[in-house]
Amino acid sequence: MTPTRLFDFIAYQQDNAPLEKSFTTKYNGKWESVSTTEFCEKSRALSRALVELGIQPQDKIAMISSNNRTEWSLIDVAVLTLGAVNVPIYPTISSQDYEYILNHSESQYVFVSDQEVYNKVMAIKDNVKSLKKIYSFDPLEGCAHWSELLETGASIEHDAKVEEYKTNVQPEDLATIIYTSGTTGVPKGVMLSHHNVVSNVLSSSKRLPVTIGGSSALSFLPVCHIFERVILYIYMYNSVSVYFAESLETIADNLREIKPNVMTAVPRLLEKVYDKIYAKGAELSGIKQKLFYWAVNVGLQYEPYGQNGAWYEFKLKIARKLILSKWQEALGGNLELIASGSAALQPRLARIFTAAGMTLVEGYGLTETSPVISVNDMRENHFKIGTVGKIIDGVTIKIAEDGEILCKGPNVMMGYYKEPEMTQKVMTGDFFHTGDIGEIDADGFLKITDRKKEMFKTSGGKYIAPQVLENQMKQSLFIEQIMVVGNDRKMPAAIIQPNVDYALNWLKLNGISCSSIAEASTNPNLIEVIEKEIQIHNQHFGSWEQIKKIKLTPEEWTIDAGHLTPTMKLRRKVIYDKYIDLIEEMYI
Repeated sequence: MTPTRLFDFIAYQQDNAPLEKSFTTKYNGKWESVSTTEFCEKSRALSRALVELGIQPQDKIAMISSNNRTEWSLIDVAVLTLGAVNVPIYPTISSQDYEYILNHSESQYVFVSDQEVYNKVMAIKDNVKSLKKIYSFDPLEGCAHWSELLETGASIEHDAKVEEYKTNVQPEDLATIIYTSGTTGVPKGVMLSHHNVVSNVLSSSKRLPVTIGGSSALSFLPVCHIFERVILYIYMYNSVSVYFAESLETIADNLREIKPNVMTAVPRLLEKVYDKIYAKGAELSGIKQKLFYWAVNVGLQYEPYGQNGAWYEFKLKIARKLILSKWQEALGGNLELIASGSAALQPRLARIFTAAGMTLVEGYGLTETSPVISVNDMRENHFKIGTVGKIIDGVTIKIAEDGEILCKGPNVMMGYYKEPEMTQKVMTGDFFHTGDIGEIDADGFLKITDRKKEMFKTSGGKYIAPQVLENQMKQSLFIEQIMVVGNDRKMPAAIIQPNVDYALNWLKLNGISCSSIAEASTNPNLIEVIEKEIQIHNQHFGSWEQIKKIKLTPEEWTIDAGHLTPTMKLRRKVIYDKYIDLIEEMYI
C-alpha cells in the first residue's frame, strides 16, 4: 500500500524491505543501530507514553537537536502517529527566538539534544506558559531523559487509544510547523500537512537512484530543515540504511568509516571539500603536480552523456584512474550520489565531483513547497549542469512576467501559522510566489538566476543580481564568503571573508608573517591579489555589473555569529549591519 501519512513510511519499510540497520548513531565512540522492527516497536512505545502524558491530535511538540540522531526520528514518528504536530527548531538560534517559537506554536513538550540547548530553553522556560516538561536525548542533570518515555510506553495500556488516533489521521491534517530562519523580522511558521510532504517524498524518490534495501546514506544536514527531513523519509521509503554523522567537523572521518552510497550536502560544504583537495596540488612537485592539475582541468570540462566526444572520454578515463578516483576514496570510496540543495551550486563543483565518479545533482525548492520543486537525475537525460533539473511529478510551475517562479501542486504549504494575511500575500490562486527569478530552457530544465528580493538597482538604474556575481567570485580559492552590495549606489562593491587557511598559507609562501584573519584582512599584498582575482572573474559580466571595490572582513562568517543561516546562506541584513563602516568606506 502506498504511504499517505508520514508515519506510514517506516511501516512500508517493515512490510516490504525491513533492515537490520535502519538507523545508526554513534554514542561514546561506538556505532549503535536499530533495525526496522526495533524502530517500529520503540516509536509505538513512545506514542503510548505520549498518550499517557495527555497528548492529543494537533497538540504541538517541539524538537531541538544540535545533531541528527536516531532519537529524533523515533520521536518524530511517535508524535505524527497520534496526529500531533512536530515543531522542529534550529538549535543555533537565540533563546529569545526559542521563546517566540515555543509561545507562538503553543508547544507543550520540548525534546532537546544536549546541555547547551537545554540551558537555552531553561533560560526562557518560565516565559512559555504552554510548556509542561523538557526531555533530553543526552543524560543531563536535572532533566528528564527520553528513555523514561520508553519505560512508560512499555505497557500496552494505551495501545487502543494510539490505534484510534492513528486511524483518524488524515493526509490533509497538519503534520509539522517549520519556522523559517528568515534574515529579517520574526520567524514565520510554515504549516505542512502529511499530504504536502508525502507527495513530495513519493515524487522526489523517482529521481533518487538507490538500491532498495541495498544502499546506505550519511545524514548530517540539520534535520529541522525540511530538505534533510524529506530525505530521511525518502530513505525510509526506499529502505536505505541511515547513518547519522557525529558533527560537521567529523564528516570526513564518518564517511571513511561508513562508506555510504549517497549523501546530501549544501554548496558551501562542497566548496570546502573542493578547495581542500585542490590545495593538495600545491604540495606536490614536478610531474606529479602537473598530472594533478591536468586531471582536475579535465574534470572541470566534464559534460554528461559523452557530449565532449570520444577523445575527452578517453582523457577522463585516465584522469579518473590516476587522480580523480582518489577524491572518491577521500569520501569513503563508495559514494555514488550527492544531492545538493538550499543554495545555488557552482557548475564547476557539479563537473568535478561527477567526473570523479560521484554524481552531484542539484535540486531546488523551499520550505513552503515541502521542499522539492525540481531536481536533476543522471538517468534518462534528466541531468544538465547549471540547472536545478526538471520539475518533479505532480508539480506545476510558471514564470511570471517579472521572471518570478510560481509553483502549484500538492507540495504547496497549508499557509503560515496564525498569519492568514501573510499567506495571502504569497499566493495568487493556487500558485505560490517563490521569490526566486528563473527560466525554463527548451529541454524543460529549470534555471535559477537570482532571488527576487535580493536583486537591487544601482543609482544609475541598472539591475544587479548579487548571487550570480557571488557564485562566480567564489571560484577563487582566496574567497571563502562574499556579499555584493550597491543598492542605490553608483556601482557594485563587495565585502569578502578570505579563505583563512589558503590566504595565510599564501602570505607565508610569499614571506609575509600573518597569524590571524584580522591581521591578514588589512595586508596590502593579500588585498591586491584578491582584487586581481575579482578582475579575472569580472570579465564574465557587463561593465555595469562588475565589482569595482572590495573590503576584507577581519573575522570569519559563521552560523553562531549570525552571519549565516543554519544551512550556510548569507544573512544579508546582519552582514550589512555588521560591516556598514567597511561598506561606507568603499563609496567615499
